[in-house]
Amino acid sequence: MDFLDRIEEQKRFKRFLNLREGALACVYGRRRIGKSRLIEEVVAGRHDVVVFIAERSEAALQRSRLATDISALIPGFADVLYDNWSVMFDRWQKDAPKGSVLVIDELPYLVERSPELPSVLQRIADGLRTTGKKMILCGSSQRMMQGLVLNEGEPLYGRAREIVKLEPIHFQWMKNAFPAMSAWERFCLYAVLGGVPRYWETFQGDDDMWEVLREQVFSPQGLFHDEPNYVLQDDLQDSVQATSVLSLVGRGVERLVEMAGRLQVPVTALGRPMKRLMELGLVTREIPFGCDAKSNKKTLYRISDSFLRFWYSFVLPNYSDANFLSTKAEVKALQPAFRVYLGQAWERLVRDEIQRKPLPGLGMRFRNAARWWGFGLHRNAMEIDIVAESLDGETLFVGEAKLSLSKTEADRALFELEAKAKQLPFAGKYKQIISRLFVARDAPSAAVSVDWCES
Repeated sequence: MDFLDRIEEQKRFKRFLNLREGALACVYGRRRIGKSRLIEEVVAGRHDVVVFIAERSEAALQRSRLATDISALIPGFADVLYDNWSVMFDRWQKDAPKGSVLVIDELPYLVERSPELPSVLQRIADGLRTTGKKMILCGSSQRMMQGLVLNEGEPLYGRAREIVKLEPIHFQWMKNAFPAMSAWERFCLYAVLGGVPRYWETFQGDDDMWEVLREQVFSPQGLFHDEPNYVLQDDLQDSVQATSVLSLVGRGVERLVEMAGRLQVPVTALGRPMKRLMELGLVTREIPFGCDAKSNKKTLYRISDSFLRFWYSFVLPNYSDANFLSTKAEVKALQPAFRVYLGQAWERLVRDEIQRKPLPGLGMRFRNAARWWGFGLHRNAMEIDIVAESLDGETLFVGEAKLSLSKTEADRALFELEAKAKQLPFAGKYKQIISRLFVARDAPSAAVSVDWCES
């Protein structure tokens, strides 16, 4: 698959590599997000770069492997037995050509066996400026990478010239990766895979989506059958509790008090793992539009990582069935639940999009997009899929997201949406209210379709 997106990240790294003085850069993000591929792209064509990919092994073996890699740039470098990191990096800094680059991928693996390494790298980083040499540190343990470069008390704090956290690729790039699919098919696939490039690569080809899912996700021999363990292993010391929380949220248990009841633990016991899952971008906290962010009464928790959301919703309940989805009848039986899953994914995509670009026919941008649920002015319970406000705070936007609607159904839905909008407790504070329908498949002319999300 071609290298996609990462335009801003490439620009930042190329600027970094073109600096006349030496400097340090860091890049981190969840597993399979494309960190190593990004580095490969930005250093492509250069002959003064050493890319070392660490593995879990003893420090002496790690140094031996790194010395061998560096010897391609510094002849004879591996002829010496280095008994500590300080001596090795001192020699690299002294003998490497000016302007050369050393990339250390999966740095956390080295730090696991050598806790003193960040202090060594601090000293090396402090001396890079006058040498013109560059060092790029990369890692999948977001906990450790964030700590090393963003925590004030850590040795590398304030040393990095560039710090890049890779986020999932946006939906609009799906059309580049899967040009033969329809926009609807790309949306369905994105709802499962999210914006993780490694997952996209696995689905290249003409095979049916459900067939690939059966082989690579549902099957015990599949590449991603145990994906949550792989994603969580570097960042959560107690992955059992985090996995328990994710499995409950994936099954629709969205309130903290209910999770605590199911796990038979105090609510306070879930505070730490939930906070960590949110910091890692795996879980998001949802409150109704306009509510105080500190309020806990209406807080819901959702899995924000698309693939993990799919895994906990559909794979975990069938984890022990080695032949699940081997028949068309089983695939068909899964479709009603999958349609509900798609509906929720469509709502999330729309909420993200209206904050990213103007709606068709409107010259204004919106912010704070969220769902709203509660009691209207008429004291009846109601819910609206998308509520947002204009950047100037004068216009209220409301929207409903549906997978499909006929023209008659769309007219009725828009009428009901406009009526509900007038009942919102905060509607009176805005000068105007704008309503829109978002229909993912075969959208009527008055509705916004999935094509807008790809633009």
